[in-house]
Amino acid sequence: MKQTIPVIDLAPALGGSRAERLAVARRIEAACTDIGFFTIRGHGVPLELIDALRGHASRFFNLPLEEKLRASPADPSVPRGYRALGFDALARGNADRAPGDLKEYYHFGRETWPDDPYYTGPEGQAYFIPNRWPERPAGFAAAASAYYAQMERLTASMMELAALALGIDEHFFADKIDRHITAMRINFYPAQQTPPEAGQLRAGAHTDYGLLTILNGENTPGGLQVRTRAGDWIDIETDPGTFVINIGDLLMRWTNDRWVSNVHRVVNPPADAGPAAQRISIAFFHHPNYDALVECIAPPGQAKYPPVLSGEYRDLKYRQTRV
Repeated sequence: MKQTIPVIDLAPALGGSRAERLAVARRIEAACTDIGFFTIRGHGVPLELIDALRGHASRFFNLPLEEKLRASPADPSVPRGYRALGFDALARGNADRAPGDLKEYYHFGRETWPDDPYYTGPEGQAYFIPNRWPERPAGFAAAASAYYAQMERLTASMMELAALALGIDEHFFADKIDRHITAMRINFYPAQQTPPEAGQLRAGAHTDYGLLTILNGENTPGGLQVRTRAGDWIDIETDPGTFVINIGDLLMRWTNDRWVSNVHRVVNPPADAGPAAQRISIAFFHHPNYDALVECIAPPGQAKYPPVLSGEYRDLKYRQTRV
């Protein structure tokens, strides 16, 4: 039988009894221990909101390149706005020498934040950065902000379930994510007009950096794959009405490798796929407060990793992946 990732219905846990929440948490524990990936349904995010952002993204990425480039930041190191094909190589974050990834993307974060030194001070300014929005299509910014707010709600629920799954206080993560530095990327994988370079993929094999990633995708040729513990690559179905969840490096460190931040990639479509291979995926990379100290949940003397600050770890990974 072909291996797949588990599909978990969140509906019983969202507003359900403690017994129902624990039952869902146990399924999350099994998935995170085994492969670090699972699909959720019953998530409560309105489908029309998802469709609205996907529609705006499709219209933007199919604009002429010259117009899209006007939405790029003047300083390439600023993680906001549009990035053209080959800007980064995700495999380099895992010490792999790889050519630039065959994707474009739009990078944004939260739209507003309090007038507080945590957000506006010298360190905060590195993470709370004004978004850059294109002139067209109208409504892009509003659709993106509405989606971001729904992801914040969903991740708060997911981290409570994660704590239950780990057997720790349900609110353990609350004060570590209440001022999170999460960024989103809308990835666009265009149809490939010329053959890729040797070893070049839509997104090279990598792990994600933070707590967890919430991905909304679509089933088109050339999609997401994850590597099993046996070393095999399996395809991940990415239906637009569901979300794929995967564990990031910081949550793996927090759990002392009890949960796995697994290697995944986006492969190239078949050479004859044509325009049908165009693909959009929307990723919410949930990352803790920049000053959150990530220390292994492990008995004294058994920690596999030294403590690390959330923001410092993210910045290191960003530097490693730039081409």
